[in-house]
Amino acid sequence: MNKKSPKQNEHFRDIVDPYLSKWKMILLCIVFALALAFVFLRYATYQYKATATIQIKDDRQTTKLPELSSLQNYGLFKKDLNNVLDETEIIGSRTLVEEAVKSLKFNIQYFVEGRIQKYEVYNNPPLILNFSATDSVLFLTDTIMNVKIQSETQFLLKGITEKEKFYKSKVKNIEDQGTLHSFGKPIKTGFGDVIITPGDNPEGKRIGANITIKITPINKVTSHYKKNLEIETKEYSTIINLAIKDNSLEKATLFLNKLIEVYNQDVVNDKEKVVEVTSDFINSRLEIVSKELGEVDLTAETIQKRNRLSDLATQSNIFLQNERDNESQIIKTTNQIQLIDYMKEFVDENNDTSDLLPSNIGIEETSISEITRRHNDLVIERNRLLKHSSEKNPTVVNLTNQINELKGNLNQNLNNIKSSNKITLSTLSEKANKISGQIYTTPTKERQFRDTQRQQSIKESLYLYLLQKREEAAISHGISSPNAKLVDSGFASSKPVTPVPIIVYLSAFILGASFPIGLIYLANLLDSKVHTIKDIKMNIDVPYLGDIPRSNNRKKLIEKVDYSAKAEAFRIARTNIDFMLQGITDRAKTIFVTSTTSKEGKSHTSINLALSLSFSEKKVLLIETDIRVPKATNYLKIKNEIGITNYIGNPQLKVEDVITAHPDNEFLDVIPSGVIPPNPSELLMSKRVGELFEAVKPKYDYIIVDTAAVGLVTDTLLISQYADMFVYVVRANYIDKRQLHIAQTMYTEKRLPNMAILLNAVNQKKSGSYTYGYGNNPKDKKWWKFA
Repeated sequence: MNKKSPKQNEHFRDIVDPYLSKWKMILLCIVFALALAFVFLRYATYQYKATATIQIKDDRQTTKLPELSSLQNYGLFKKDLNNVLDETEIIGSRTLVEEAVKSLKFNIQYFVEGRIQKYEVYNNPPLILNFSATDSVLFLTDTIMNVKIQSETQFLLKGITEKEKFYKSKVKNIEDQGTLHSFGKPIKTGFGDVIITPGDNPEGKRIGANITIKITPINKVTSHYKKNLEIETKEYSTIINLAIKDNSLEKATLFLNKLIEVYNQDVVNDKEKVVEVTSDFINSRLEIVSKELGEVDLTAETIQKRNRLSDLATQSNIFLQNERDNESQIIKTTNQIQLIDYMKEFVDENNDTSDLLPSNIGIEETSISEITRRHNDLVIERNRLLKHSSEKNPTVVNLTNQINELKGNLNQNLNNIKSSNKITLSTLSEKANKISGQIYTTPTKERQFRDTQRQQSIKESLYLYLLQKREEAAISHGISSPNAKLVDSGFASSKPVTPVPIIVYLSAFILGASFPIGLIYLANLLDSKVHTIKDIKMNIDVPYLGDIPRSNNRKKLIEKVDYSAKAEAFRIARTNIDFMLQGITDRAKTIFVTSTTSKEGKSHTSINLALSLSFSEKKVLLIETDIRVPKATNYLKIKNEIGITNYIGNPQLKVEDVITAHPDNEFLDVIPSGVIPPNPSELLMSKRVGELFEAVKPKYDYIIVDTAAVGLVTDTLLISQYADMFVYVVRANYIDKRQLHIAQTMYTEKRLPNMAILLNAVNQKKSGSYTYGYGNNPKDKKWWKFA
């Protein structure tokens, strides 16, 4: 494993230091965010998710080969209409959802006041409401009733009574105190009379209990459940997954079960319509056949009476077996022709695409039964889709075209079959005539009776056949099966899906940490101030002399016996200056102190540097050349009556006349700025300035010169040739990094000789500077403070 280089570690620490220094604020924001999350979870309304699974049965595929049925879902054989997708649209339709909501009475909600917030009670409600209004009126009602239990027999009702509405219309700004009512007595409201009685729930009998009854229009409740209902299907699968979210775990489960029940009942109703149409068709035909059979029986009776044929002995031996077989074929063929005529008549009378056709009425041709069954399936599917869409729906149009095409094919097939049966009947009749002709011994009267008897047999056979079909239709009516097989009934977990406590707390933690971190990052991104030596080294390439920490007290000047961080910093700066000027030994080392702009601490640095040098028993002279805004004499409490401006302007004055000895430090002398002149720059260009430096250099070890800011005026540049070294003061947390280019220009162009940067007023906590002295015992460090 490769270790990171020190430079890399330092860079990472530079990134995290701004955030570590504000760890208390970050921790406070996190705690506050977690507290808000706790309050939110305490008062939030939880949602639960219920799921159910059903399988859609396709009865239309029962007569097809399984291999062909599987091929229809792939490639060129893929079906144009996907039955499962159609059923999902029907299940989620507004009609079925509304019917389920109405059955469960979800438009009436009961809320009981708890310790924290109100909660809904669905099963075993605390109060029972009986409405005089019809369901159509109640389903449009939108109101809230607030009930407060006063006693076992009385309660206080707010908000809906006609008496309260009238009173409030007369008196404005009245507080809603409600009216007192008795359990079991009618209450007049805007939507009819209401009778309220206590339920089995103890809350309905507890004195002082507050119960809210909310009645919502059924269309709003339906929209809510339709919006939250989720229906998922898988490709090439008949499985449908249903899911819904609701504030009540129990209501979500009941809704899914009721929706499946309503859907199955809707399918059963559609199937029963087919059976009812078939039964009506058979009954109508039974009436006709019964009437015809009665006429034939009457004819036979008349013939028997007229020809006295009531006592026939035995049938003639001449009726051979072929005659019986032939008669049987004639009867069967005639029945088929009659059934075909009935079917054609019914098709012509019921030409609407929404009309169903009777199925399995006895026509032996399998193509007729298949076409009829396919026609009814398409009509049912079309009628169900029309409940939830219009006739312009592409699917409905496609179904209509298919139905019309099937009816045309049915008529054509019926005509072809009838023609074929007529040919067969004609052949059988000719055969019967031939056989009859052979029976020469049979009397004509007996043959007439035989013909009538044959007609009677035909009608009886048709009548019995229709009775059988009617019974079959009645049995089908009783065993109609639903379309959806229940795989998993509605089930909801006791754990809410929203809000999830761990997610809420995690989000609160992330947001609580991100907010202060983002503010710190934004502040650092917009911060253009110089704070530490790293900021200087990243922007300019100038030798670094040291840094002076910001003092926490008001003490500006260091003392001889001083172990403060500031005093130690000036001692370090003093040592570094000696190292940089170690080549000068025969005269005073002249050190100029300047800066980019004002208020960076030039005078403060000049004085303390002079004091630090004087405390080492070196003879030091402090010259105040910032004659525009002099401050050094104020710090040292020395009178500024005569100084360098007086010396330059008055040739009669000598150097000794403007030097003032420090009253408390024998090693420190001061030349004040003197009277502020009107022309500082022209005054500093005088040759008297050079004479001053030449006069004092042999007498002192160090000369500290407090100059003006080079970024504001040219005074310092006019006398820069007299300096052995320039201390360029940069104040931390004050100067803009973009202003450092002035220092870089001065150093690059060598306009300030032997220049070095001194960082002033550094925040030790942010800079990470090491300090040494009393009061810095590591044991004194608090546990909550970072290094």
